[in-house]
Amino acid sequence: MTYVGRQGLPVRRGGSPETPRVTDRDGRKPEPGGPPPPGCIVAVPVRNEVDRIAACLRALATQEGIGEGALGVVLFLNNCTDGTAEAVAALAPSLRLPLRVIERDFAGAQAGWARREAMEAAAAWLDESPSETAPDGVILTTDADSRVPPDWVARNLTALAQGADAIAGTIALDAAEAARLPDALHARGRLEGAYEAALIALEAWIDPVAHDPWPRHATRSGATLAVRLSAYRAAGGMPAIPLGEDRAFVAALLAADARVRHAPDIVVVTSGRLDGRAPGGAADTMRRRCEAPESPCDPRLEPLWRALFRFAWRRRLRRLHAAGRLDRTGLWAPWLRIGADAARRIAALPTLGARLAAIEVQSPLLAPRPLRPGALPRHIRGAHRLLAGLRHGAQSRQVLRGLRPGKTRPALGQASEPASHA
Repeated sequence: MTYVGRQGLPVRRGGSPETPRVTDRDGRKPEPGGPPPPGCIVAVPVRNEVDRIAACLRALATQEGIGEGALGVVLFLNNCTDGTAEAVAALAPSLRLPLRVIERDFAGAQAGWARREAMEAAAAWLDESPSETAPDGVILTTDADSRVPPDWVARNLTALAQGADAIAGTIALDAAEAARLPDALHARGRLEGAYEAALIALEAWIDPVAHDPWPRHATRSGATLAVRLSAYRAAGGMPAIPLGEDRAFVAALLAADARVRHAPDIVVVTSGRLDGRAPGGAADTMRRRCEAPESPCDPRLEPLWRALFRFAWRRRLRRLHAAGRLDRTGLWAPWLRIGADAARRIAALPTLGARLAAIEVQSPLLAPRPLRPGALPRHIRGAHRLLAGLRHGAQSRQVLRGLRPGKTRPALGQASEPASHA
């Protein structure tokens, strides 16, 4: 196990740098010409997780479908006071994977800062490979209270190999902890999940994205992210913000025109506790919803008509960009109630992703208006009716194409098959 600071500088418990030193798991200096750095590094921010860190590390140490020595792990232990560091030191010799541990005490620590420090250390490790021979390295991140499946790394690498620059997986609550949560919270979660799934399917119909096809999801959680090193740097790295750093990071990737895949087959089990480590994080959100059942939903869960308006305008803006006409602000800015000066500033942005993000910020018609739980059933029914109509329309067009002159009429069974992805 190696104890290092950023850029290979070891740190004392108080955080001050010492003389540069890098050692292997047994505490010895690595010999020159030793094994090359891993091509994939998992960055894990940790704060007071003595009861959960072993399960997290064992899950990472038993990854399947990747080559030996292909995976390394960075643990960033910040302000740990519960024996987490000692637990890691005791467990490390049995893990049989490269492990670097950074310990830092910092009064201004918060979730985004800790994840950024962990991912920056992972990026520095990848940089140790000779640039002329090493392929683009991959940084993955998860949480210390999460357990990744045995094929987590392999699935992420497969998705990246299919053309994506970054992969967002989805999460499932630990079953034992979820069983202790109130029934009302589960009921709300089912409603929110149903509406979100319907909106995702509608978005895929209206504004399809080639590199992120349906089926997909909308989760952007630090419990399961993977990104190419080049895309990580192009996006400016993980934002060091107190809350929502994972969502902000994906937004930064999209603003840089990175191809982000929301892969539904990558699922990580994470804690369902109500006493989380990050103020304002998932645990606080669940607790707040227990205390205030009608608190607003996630901003993405907006009224159906607003979601359709958003999807349709996003499609139009993409098409204007593809035609080289997005600079003609009169084609979109007045309709979205964006002033001429703001529209010119948006048109001057360097990427389509940055333009789309700025338009959604500037337009009052695209401002988030989250629903409250009581309104979800009505909007779910509307979304399902619309999806049924779209499916029927697609099937009808398939039948009509089959009835064109010179074509043989299709059998009833053929016409009845699903014709699309929703």
